[in-house]
Amino acid sequence: MRLDRIQVELRPRSPWEAMELGLAMVRRYARTIWLAWFALSLPLFAILNAAAWMLDALPWAGIAMWWLKPLFDRLPLFVLSRAVFGGAPTVRETLSAPRVFGWGGLLRDLTWGRPSLTRSVAMPVTLLEGAKGEQLRERRKAIVGARGSGAAMGLTFLCMTFEGILALSCVTAVFLFVPMEYLSESALAVWSLLFESPPKWAWLAWNAIVWSAMSFVEPFYMGAGFAFYLNRRTHLEAWDLELAFRRLATRLRAAVPLGVALCIGLAAGAWMPAHATPSEAPITAERAAAAAAAAAAKAPRRPLEQAIDGPAFVEDARFAGAVGDAYRDPLLNPKRKQSFWELRWKPDAKRSANPGSGVGEVFALLFKAAMWLAAIGAAVLILWQIKRWWGPMWQGGKAVPEPSPIAEAAVPMPETLPADVASAARKLWMQGQARAALALLYRGSVQKMVERANAALAPGATEAECLRASRRMPSAEDREAFAQVVRVWQHAAYAQRLPDNDAFESLLQRAASRFGWAA
Repeated sequence: MRLDRIQVELRPRSPWEAMELGLAMVRRYARTIWLAWFALSLPLFAILNAAAWMLDALPWAGIAMWWLKPLFDRLPLFVLSRAVFGGAPTVRETLSAPRVFGWGGLLRDLTWGRPSLTRSVAMPVTLLEGAKGEQLRERRKAIVGARGSGAAMGLTFLCMTFEGILALSCVTAVFLFVPMEYLSESALAVWSLLFESPPKWAWLAWNAIVWSAMSFVEPFYMGAGFAFYLNRRTHLEAWDLELAFRRLATRLRAAVPLGVALCIGLAAGAWMPAHATPSEAPITAERAAAAAAAAAAKAPRRPLEQAIDGPAFVEDARFAGAVGDAYRDPLLNPKRKQSFWELRWKPDAKRSANPGSGVGEVFALLFKAAMWLAAIGAAVLILWQIKRWWGPMWQGGKAVPEPSPIAEAAVPMPETLPADVASAARKLWMQGQARAALALLYRGSVQKMVERANAALAPGATEAECLRASRRMPSAEDREAFAQVVRVWQHAAYAQRLPDNDAFESLLQRAASRFGWAA
């Protein structure tokens, strides 16, 4: 690992700031990352779904693609780990990432390590540092640790949420193209298509949507985890200081020739012979010694020399004052007064050895209270429903009579419509046959709609088909009146929601005035 070739600014960052740096790196090398991603995952997606189509097991193909995420995660990690140190790989080189990293860590990532929530940070430790066994566990613990696990798990949950939002958005986007009058029928159709009896093509479309969402989010997930890994190593190993010292050493090495040249020049000048003027007397050894003795006699004696030569140490008052001022400086010897409350009783050794035991006791007490409330609620529910659940036991062993079967019968309708549909429907409503009255009103409205729209309906046409055919009616008021009759009939037929007397009378008068039934 060549720190001097690193392409990002290494400095201690907060976890989320480091992850933002990882997202920027993914955007910088997006072309290489996603081309390699699709080159590996798209053929595998096609093979798995084709095999699942033949075996009628398409849900398992989607689960398999999700489970193989660690295999695909090696591609963005390879690109970023090479690019951050100055050598961005090509797509062909990126596709060889599993072979370069080896297959040892892949077995762990696809088996017992697959549910890990810190995969984005732990995978760089395994693949980039080359540690194994106990050393690998120690490195994972040091990098992820207590400080890194929370942010790594938060990143995992955040990316899972984004994937779910993207997948559900693709499904719900279908409703943007559905007219409002067909929205309820379309929602029921989608529910039946996806959850009750989904066909093969629906499962295949869902697998493609989930794979697309995973392909969009997963490279950002690994990029954020890799940047967080670099930030943790910067914190633990002081990479920023090491780079600063390396730059300083480089500058010093560049200044060495200049310093050597300067020293050589000074030495040459010191050894050059001096030319004495005629007025100067020659310097002899006796004169040099006498001059040195005179200078020593005139020089002031320091306290250490006085202690050696004299019987006692003579302290200078000004020096003592300066020392006292230095010791009184708050920057050198800071002091402050702090008041606080202290308990009269002292905690025992076990409690003081574990400072978090108080918080643990509070959570334990809350959990215990919640369990007791749940138990009491379950007991009350059992006592409240025991007579309903164990009815024969309360009746002395007598069997409870089974309720009479519900009689279902079709609404009797005349073969031909009456001349005055409005009067006939009102008569049925007054006799208490509300469903028959609404059915007659619906049949009469459909007949008038077919005449005015010049449409042909197949036998057994649904309400939605009738609404589509009613768009050909030239009058907008006729179309609105017919849509209102259809909605009221649907509420009565499928939701057992009957209108009140005023609502029925208003609907009857509007339909009669629009379709010519009024006397």
